[in-house]
Amino acid sequence: MRKVTKEEILNLYEYEKVRPQKVQEIIQLKKNRRVFIEPWVHLVFENRETVWFQVQEMIRAERMVKEEEIEQELEVYNELIPDKNELSLTMFIEIPEASERKRLLPQLVGIHDHLYLHIGGKHTVRAVADERSREDYEYGKAAVVHFLKLKLTEQQVEDFSREQVRIEINHPNYKAMTILPEEVRAELLKDLSSE
Repeated sequence: MRKVTKEEILNLYEYEKVRPQKVQEIIQLKKNRRVFIEPWVHLVFENRETVWFQVQEMIRAERMVKEEEIEQELEVYNELIPDKNELSLTMFIEIPEASERKRLLPQLVGIHDHLYLHIGGKHTVRAVADERSREDYEYGKAAVVHFLKLKLTEQQVEDFSREQVRIEINHPNYKAMTILPEEVRAELLKDLSSE
């Protein structure tokens, strides 16, 4: 999948004009790119459109106008765009109650190293965490956002298109599994086959 280029990024003024429409487009797009692994984990599978939107939103929030700042954002977020036969996802730990979050996050350290994709009864693919996800070890608690990649072989991609797919978290303090909804699988097949 092609990376987002600087030429595709709108300046603050131009982005404000199209932002309401883009927000609605991304909401619709993400409906088929989200998976909840109850009770607290929410996954969003990233692609060019989600990354473009995230870069634009960061530029807007930080009021960035300098070329080097925008290029730095692109460099960071382009890492989330998957390559061929790869899925890229952001894992969010969403514990609404602040006191519960404070109590539970130390128990979830390393959760990003325990996410698996099961394709039929044939394949298990372990997610690989981006280095930015490793900071939780330093603070003794899990970060609430993790960036992960799932790298598949050609055979795994082929089986992904026709077998049931499950996502599992098998952390000592968080064990859960969910079946990948068909509409999500169809959307992710586009990612897996894109150059």
